Order: sequence, then structure tokens, then C-alpha cells
Amino acid sequence: TFKASLFMAAGVIDHETGTRDIRRLSGLFRSMPETSTLALVATAAMAGVPLLNGFLSKEMFFAETLGHGDNLFEQALPYLATLASVFSVGYSVRFIADVFFGPPPTDLPSTPHEPPRWMRFPIEVLVFVCLIVGVIPSIVVRPILDTAAAAVLGPDMPAYSLALWHGFTLPVLMSIIAMVGGVVLYIALRRYLARGAEGAPLLRRWQGKRVFERTLVAIAWRASRLEAFLGTRRLQPQLQVLFFVTILAALVPLWRSALLSGSTIATDPSVPFALLWLVGAVCAVGSAYVAKFHRFAALLLMSVAGVLVCLTFVWLSAPDLALTQLLVEIVTTVLLLLGLRWLPAQFPHVPKAVAPSPHLRHMRDLALAISAGAGLALTAYVIMTRPLEDSVARAFVEKSYSEGGGRNVVNVILVDFRGFDTMGEITVLGVVALTVYALLRRFRPAPDSIARPQQQALQQAKARRPGGGGDPLENLMYVTGLIMHWVFPFIGALGAYLFLRGHDRPGGGFAAGIAVSIAFILQYMATSTRWVEDRLRIRPVQWMGTGLLYAVLTGAAAWLFGLPFLTSGFRYVTVPLIGEVPFATALFFDLGVFLLVVGSTTLILTALAHQSLRSRRTAGAPVEPKKEAAT
Repeated sequence: TFKASLFMAAGVIDHETGTRDIRRLSGLFRSMPETSTLALVATAAMAGVPLLNGFLSKEMFFAETLGHGDNLFEQALPYLATLASVFSVGYSVRFIADVFFGPPPTDLPSTPHEPPRWMRFPIEVLVFVCLIVGVIPSIVVRPILDTAAAAVLGPDMPAYSLALWHGFTLPVLMSIIAMVGGVVLYIALRRYLARGAEGAPLLRRWQGKRVFERTLVAIAWRASRLEAFLGTRRLQPQLQVLFFVTILAALVPLWRSALLSGSTIATDPSVPFALLWLVGAVCAVGSAYVAKFHRFAALLLMSVAGVLVCLTFVWLSAPDLALTQLLVEIVTTVLLLLGLRWLPAQFPHVPKAVAPSPHLRHMRDLALAISAGAGLALTAYVIMTRPLEDSVARAFVEKSYSEGGGRNVVNVILVDFRGFDTMGEITVLGVVALTVYALLRRFRPAPDSIARPQQQALQQAKARRPGGGGDPLENLMYVTGLIMHWVFPFIGALGAYLFLRGHDRPGGGFAAGIAVSIAFILQYMATSTRWVEDRLRIRPVQWMGTGLLYAVLTGAAAWLFGLPFLTSGFRYVTVPLIGEVPFATALFFDLGVFLLVVGSTTLILTALAHQSLRSRRTAGAPVEPKKEAAT
């Protein structure tokens, strides 16, 4: 508060006098008495004068530096804190004495006078807070501090006391030394400062301003050189640097700690499971190998690897993760297929002077890939085979039903125990969807991707011959499209089922949102973009906004009961003809997740689907504007 008010006071002085140069300012108390009084109180709070909030904060700071004597640095902390406070008091006294007292100013661009009433009002509010917090801290600050600390520490919050006087303690002595030392320091350096020297008072050979500017220039020059060395518009070199630095950062704790030692959980090796992962590894490597020239084959192999990950979750008794992974694999595969349609048919040619030797490049990429993959595998092995006696996982399992009201531990963690993380994740998902939509609005496909694929062109040419049998694509997709239309309500019902059962069984808002998104995706696949949008008004942005609003309002509703943000409640509700059913307020938060996932996924889908309309507009003749009729 005192720093904010001083920033505003400096702005007022600059506005009314035309300068902020302390060497030109003097005696402003005569022409600006009200502003000067406010600045004096705020400066006194910054110096730690009693009866102001700065005194309390400085006392707490001094108290935290005491009682740490394990090494020389910790033993020196109280002395360093006191010395820093001496300088703080010194420049506070200089600001008060040189700016507001002394002779009237003679070299100012403008005649100083009081600012308008409402320009000074924010300073008055902040200075008033400095006063009341310093005089009655237990009444003003304690309720706010209790609420903030309880949200973090819960029932384990230690006892504390907020009072103006706790007796003559060591922090009080440190404050007295700091205030006396600051005044003495200013008096000792007053004559030197009055000469207007720009250099540092204690180091006359070096000017602080010049040292600061040279440091900035040196940092900017080094940064530009590093950017010139590492900077590139190509994604692959950026990923190489990222992976290399990540591997080095992971090796440091692994090398310096006994991470690989210690007891391990006994696990029986399973041959089918090992073969399953062997197939997955082969698919992953094959996908990377053929990704450049055979994109569709790479996508198929990557999808097989994703399905094997789903089977791994089932093998390890994690059906909720398996269900989510399977639904995400379906949506991701379809969206990638839509994206592959508009990529250039060939990669741009890289000059030989820029491209390294293919053999060296492949060896480098292989080494990075093996290091990253082996590191992740080793990390997963260490985490899953070392017993963690004090792990938070046990608390989640024990309190999932008693405090969260759900038997599905994964869903309770997402929407209750770690609901704030989930809110951040869905917010990021919405931002990503909006970014993709904004980028694709102005995107125009490459010229070689606008034309129809060669196989499709050959089939249509054959169909146009006498007796060709009509459009082969229309005949091929007729039955499939009909089935896609029929399953639309069933997939919607499946999404509702997954949403309602998610608190106790595999499902939840995220899985249900992905399932409903698949229903919309199937409609786009069955027919054209125009056909779907003429019959369905999806409005994904409204879905996203409503979902985020639901999530925020659910969290804020806890404030009405004096509870922290996103605290959920749980009770049994009697439903006619059914009986008592469990009900948790986290259901509304999960509804927000569901709506935002549906909106984000369909927004990305429509952004990709609209490329077919834009490509035809680009290939066709330009549309001439209509001439206005003569009146």
C-alpha cells in the first residue's frame, strides 16, 4: 500500500511540477501541503515508523531472520537485514527532506500546485489503509489473514498474534538501530548529495547510472547473439534444443541422488504385457520413421500405439484413464486426418548449405529420441516401483467418498481435491481452441493441396463414363453416412450417461464432452459442412463461455457459506420413486468441464472443416460486387 501510494505521489509531483528530478525539487510542502502530507505518511510507513503498517511488516521480516544459525550466512541474516533497513530509512529521509522541505524551488518547468481532487483520492485511500492497519491490525488484517491462511493450511494453522506492541524484543531493537542509522547516514552524506553528484556516494569512481546502462547493453547484446545462434523458424531445431536441455536437467538429480537405489515393490514379469508394449514400441518407432513421406501410415501406426496405451491402462486396473484415452484417440485421429488433408503434398526443399549430412542428422535425432524415451521410461519405472509411505495418494483414496462424495477417485480428484488445477486446464483448452480458430480463419491451403486427391479424381472420371454407375464417393458413403446419422442420438445419450455416472464410475465431464464431440464429428464426416451447419446450430463459442461460467460460479458459490473457492458439498437427496441418491455440488463444476470440452473440440473441428469451403472459393473465379441500382 505505501509503495503504491508513493508511486502515485511521484506521478502527481511529475504532473504538477513537470519533473521528477530530485535535484530540482525542494520545498513542495508550501505549495502542495495535502499531497506532501500524504507522501510523508507513506514514506514513514516505508521506513518502518511505528503506528504504520510498514512497522509491522518490518518487525515480521526481522523476526523471520532470527533463530537460524546453522551456517555463516544464516547467522549473518539479522545483520544484513538491519543494514538493508538502514539504507531504506536513509533514502526515505532523503525523499522527505529534499523534496518537501528546504528553500522554494527555482528551476521547475511548471509552477507547483495541488492536483485535482480525484487525482489525489487513490493516494488518500491507500494512506488511510497504512494508518488503520498500523494502529488496529488485529481488527483490520486478522479476518483477511485467517481466510487466506485457512485456505492453504486448513486446520493446521499455527497460532499467531497481531498487535501494536509485543514488548521490547530483538526485532524492536533492530528497528530502532535501522531508524537511527538511516538518519545518521543521511546527515553524513547530505553535503555530498547536495552537490548534485550523479555517481554512487560510497563508490565515487563508478557512476551507478552508467554501470546500470552498460549492464543492460551487455545483456541485450549477449541475448541477441544467443538468439542469432539458436533462433530459427524451423520447428525441428527448436525441439532438439528443448529435448537436449530437458535431458541434461533430468540427469542432474539422477546423478547426484540415490534415486535408483532403495527397496522396490515386488512385481511379477508378465510375458503378454511385455509383448503388448513391444508391439506399441514398434508402432511408435514405425510412425516416426514413415512420418515424412507416408503421413497416413504414420497416423495409423500412432493410433495403434494409442490403443495399446488404453489396453495398458486396462491391464493396470485404471478403466477411467483407459476410457478417456480411447475417446481422445478417436477425436485426435479424426482431427489429424482433417489437418493432413490441407498440408502441402511435399516438403520444401532445404539447401545443402543449410541441411547437414543426412546420416549425421539421423544419428543425432536417434540419439535424442533414445535418450528422451529411455529417460521417461526410467522415471516411470522408478516412480512405480518405489514405495511411497507418505504419498498423498492414500489420502485421496481414503477421503474420496467421505469428503468428496464419490467412489471414482480419479474424478473426485479432478473436480474436487484439485478442482483449481482442472479449472486452469479447461481455461487453457478454451484458449487453445480460440487460437486454432483464429489462425485457421485466415489460413489458405497450399496450392498443391487444393486439388482433389488423385485417387478420388480417377474414380470420378471413371464414374462419368457411360455405365459408370454414378458418383463412387456418394455410393460408398451412403450406408455409412446413414449409420452415422442414426447413431447421433445414441452417442448423445451415451455422453449423458458417462456424465451422470462419472462421480462413482468411469466417466465424468471430460469423457462425456469428448463423446458428444464425436457425435458432432460423425455428422461432418457423413455429409458436407454446409449440410450439417444448415441443420445444427452448434455455436461452440457459447458452449465454451457457458462452461467456463458454470465452473467459476460453482467455485464462487462456496464463498456464500464462508468456505474457500471451489469447496464442494455432498449429501443424500430423496428422489421420488427412486429413493435416496448421493448428490455433490461438484456435479455443476463437472458440467462446466463438459460444456467447455464440447465447445472447444467442435470449434477446432469446424475451423478445419471450413477449409474445404475456403479452398473452393480460392480456386474459383473472383466474385464481383453487385452494382447499386440507380435511383
